[in-house]
Amino acid sequence: MKATARLKALIQSPKLLVMPGAFDPLSAKLIQEAGFDAVQASGLGITASHLGLPDVSILSMREMAERTAAISSAVDIPFMADGDTGFGNAVNVWFTVQAIERAGAAGINLEDQVMPKRCGHLAGKELISTAEMAGKIAAAAEARSDPDFILNARTDALAVDGPDAVVARAHAYFFAGADMVFVDGVDSMETVRMLADRIDGPLAVNMVEGGKTPPGMTFSSLQDAGVARVSLPVSLLLGAIKGMRAALEHIKTQGGTGPDQDIYADFTDTHRLLGMEDVYELERRFLDQDDLDRKYPTGAPRGARP
Repeated sequence: MKATARLKALIQSPKLLVMPGAFDPLSAKLIQEAGFDAVQASGLGITASHLGLPDVSILSMREMAERTAAISSAVDIPFMADGDTGFGNAVNVWFTVQAIERAGAAGINLEDQVMPKRCGHLAGKELISTAEMAGKIAAAAEARSDPDFILNARTDALAVDGPDAVVARAHAYFFAGADMVFVDGVDSMETVRMLADRIDGPLAVNMVEGGKTPPGMTFSSLQDAGVARVSLPVSLLLGAIKGMRAALEHIKTQGGTGPDQDIYADFTDTHRLLGMEDVYELERRFLDQDDLDRKYPTGAPRGARP
């Protein structure tokens, strides 16, 4: 089954789809290794990890397409890309969708903020009109070559104009061709249940540690409310930052370094995750035996396939 069709089936399934956010190919591989069914791009994570800058429309469409290609090619499960605001008007959205689809993504997030956008759990957001966003979604729907390519219309209207505006925008976006509506920054389960009851179509939300996500929000509560998808956009980014800080403090405190399973991932297992065993196998299959003997005078390296 195509990745696009697989993602559509997961969204339409009665079971809640949990999509951790990836910010590079390695984090995407870890999400797949952990057994999740799909990967969500983290625009904040991609901007932070590649530029060390906040998520305020710094990356260009071409840069995002390049990163989408790298991440989507690293995993076998569907990957939904982040298209920000479409990097302009409906015309820009047209070309953005085509570029992201060519990059191998199974879907794209498009949001109704004024450019430059910002993280949905921060203050200071501004919205374009409902009509302008509907035009962007219509352009996206016509631009995609695969009808199963998912258009996830994100709205930040909850914090700006309230729940009634969210419902009105959601219906307009579905009418324009969206496959799912993503309400960012939900702050209570009461709001989630109300939106799920009033919005006629797949509803997506996200959970942000330290953001607006309420403590009582769980996967089971979202499942019971009828939510189709939940993304975890910064879980791995925040975990990685904390882990790297802990490793650096450990190095400073110890005055050196060395294997420590409480601090570091296993070195050999990391190479396995990255596919080094496949490199060894390709060498064994295609390199001249004399070259192999010179390369590995003591025999096949640890972890190589027999």
